Amino acid sequence: MQPVTDRSSEFIELLQANKGILLKVARTYCYTEEEQKDLIQEISLQVWKSFSGFDPKYKFSTWFYRVALNVAISNLRKESKRKEINNPLHEEFVQFSIMDEDPLNEQVTQLYAVIGELKVMDRALMLLYLEEKSYSEIAEIIGISASNVATRLSRIKKVIREKLLKLNQK
Repeated sequence: MQPVTDRSSEFIELLQANKGILLKVARTYCYTEEEQKDLIQEISLQVWKSFSGFDPKYKFSTWFYRVALNVAISNLRKESKRKEINNPLHEEFVQFSIMDEDPLNEQVTQLYAVIGELKVMDRALMLLYLEEKSYSEIAEIIGISASNVATRLSRIKKVIREKLLKLNQK
């Protein structure tokens, strides 16, 4: 077995410190626990492959979010194409599983389900908003202007509010 280098130790520490990002991105873009685990593994691999290009003078979590969301969106697109070929039926309602490490209450599970119904980029915006990222941070991660972030989030929040009201009226 090879000795662990300083860079790989740093990577492991940063990955461990930011594991919440992995869980949130996985829950936002995957419906089953198995899919979530696969996505977490894929994100971790891609982050490791890209780690040598990370500039420590920047905030790791911002860079990590960008890589994680790019991998999740890419994975979702591949999966959607595969499902179109193998299964023409689409699920009407998305229910996320509750992982033992980070249990969710019913309201949060319901929120993730509604977010899961959003367009791919809207999910990313909402995830970062819920992480209390500033509009400028979200803009940097997503690659759009801060004013565009504000406008899109306003529309997304309205859609989510309406869907949650409908769900809770039943």
